[in-house]
Amino acid sequence: MSSKCVNLAIFASGSGTNAENIVRYFADNKEVSVKLILTNNPNAGVIERMKKYNISVRAFNREEFYQQNTILDLLLQSKIDYVILAGFLWLVPEKMIEVFDNKIINIHPALLPAYGGKGMYGHHVHQKVIENKETCSGITIHLVNKEYDKGTILFQAVCKIIEDDTADTLAQKIHSLEYQYFPQIILTKINTTK
Repeated sequence: MSSKCVNLAIFASGSGTNAENIVRYFADNKEVSVKLILTNNPNAGVIERMKKYNISVRAFNREEFYQQNTILDLLLQSKIDYVILAGFLWLVPEKMIEVFDNKIINIHPALLPAYGGKGMYGHHVHQKVIENKETCSGITIHLVNKEYDKGTILFQAVCKIIEDDTADTLAQKIHSLEYQYFPQIILTKINTTK
């Protein structure tokens, strides 16, 4: 294993519970460091959540992300090795996907390829799964390509759905799986790519 520290940037659009879980997981790791938190939402809970950690947080707008190279340049200047999408709702620009080929990891709150694609995130996914009377759901951790939720699957974990489950109770089960597995799978991917 090389002595170079692997630097992560986490993109989040919401409360940041997954981002914080990843930050805590790697807090004492000398070989992996979360260097940057990026958000497309200036009111995102992740901003407040990160104040107790010594990590740079940057909010950005659509123009900086898609029309300019502002965010890509920031990632390169910060020597980021992996981009982690933890509840990030925008499609990643093709140029960023090319630069970070096979190094952008996303988590999706369903068992892809089911319940993926544009508009299928968070509560919308759980609601649809419950409406369709599915007997199980779960999480998918996958690499990001040019289409929503179509990249190579790295890992899936399943949870049972019982008759009394609602979108909210299913969300709690999914969050538990996310917290348990997302940081581990990120680390596995880093270790197998070295």
